[in-house]
Amino acid sequence: MQTLIPGSNWYQTKDCNPTAYNLFSRHYSARHYQDNRRQRPGYRNRFSFVGPGEKLVLMTPDCLALFAWRKFIDKSGQQGINCAVFRNEGPILSSTLILEAEQIAWQRWPGERLYTYVNQHKITSPNPGYCFKCAGWTFAGLTSKLKLTILEKFPTLKGHTQ
Repeated sequence: MQTLIPGSNWYQTKDCNPTAYNLFSRHYSARHYQDNRRQRPGYRNRFSFVGPGEKLVLMTPDCLALFAWRKFIDKSGQQGINCAVFRNEGPILSSTLILEAEQIAWQRWPGERLYTYVNQHKITSPNPGYCFKCAGWTFAGLTSKLKLTILEKFPTLKGHTQ
């Protein structure tokens, strides 16, 4: 049994956690290689999914929700802490999980801007990023190449979100 992070539904895990990877593999952004390298037991990055940089991977105890933060040099020019993936297949409201994950990120990276990309072309929702918007995230533009929606959130001076 994992220890929950106080005040949240999350516990911290590692990038290469096979259970976390299994949940990530059902996310629209999961990359499935044609050579099936992730199926080879000897492949050292078999369950790695977050990418390079500083990482914070969170899962719910029932393993039905996954959140990964990443601090890295983003080629698109975005600054701050990136939500690399969020997937919720469980009963807890997505906006609740996002709000809790924000607080955990700001404990690790105080005062940083949080941002994520939403590929509106790969989801069926008429309101891309709706769960993030319900958690107070706002539209920050589109990426130049793929025209992904950029959503962002800033902390307030008191450490609580607006």
